[in-house]
Amino acid sequence: MKKIGVVLSGCGVYDGSEIQEAVITLLAIARSGAEAVCFAPDKPQTDVMNHLTSREAIEHRNVLVEAARITRGNITPLAQAEAHELDALIVPGGFGAAKNLCNFASAGSECLVDSDLRRLARDCHALGKPLGFICIAPVMLPKILDVSVRLTIGTDIDTAEMVEEMGAEHVPCPVDDIVVDEEHKVVTTPAYMLATRIDEAARGIEKLVARVVDMTA
Repeated sequence: MKKIGVVLSGCGVYDGSEIQEAVITLLAIARSGAEAVCFAPDKPQTDVMNHLTSREAIEHRNVLVEAARITRGNITPLAQAEAHELDALIVPGGFGAAKNLCNFASAGSECLVDSDLRRLARDCHALGKPLGFICIAPVMLPKILDVSVRLTIGTDIDTAEMVEEMGAEHVPCPVDDIVVDEEHKVVTTPAYMLATRIDEAARGIEKLVARVVDMTA
């Protein structure tokens, strides 16, 4: 059975993984006949948001502990992930991707990527294993791969310009489609960068998972 690594960034759109994107990803992997192997950084969240009020909460949470809510506890610290044990890697979006997996939310094009994620994704790429990045997560790809990768974050002009400042080629893309960089085996989709409903997000994510699984050796 193919093993697809999934890197989560917490639990909740405003401070962690976008839960619907994460669940759709896990469901699509299972339906493809592959196994999702989940990871998250074992470190404090950058911030904690009250998802009812959209305001910052005065409390502290751990990225791994929060991500475990989505996976029913079946998750491993990202530092323990090894590329040779996986057939592909997928990273859902949510503000946690831009806050906890990197600092794009605060640093923009000058962002730094979590060292364990960068190592894992680079190792997967070096072994010829496909990468799938969803929603805002693709902004990390130029910093991870150090190549001019083709990707999409949808149609947001300001974010697209920052992605291109980092050396990527941004391709505008509708919510229900994907952008594939065949040379680098990278697949991206806008999801909730554009989606207004869960079914809209699902269309692109399901295409991404199908293409990533198909690209595995």
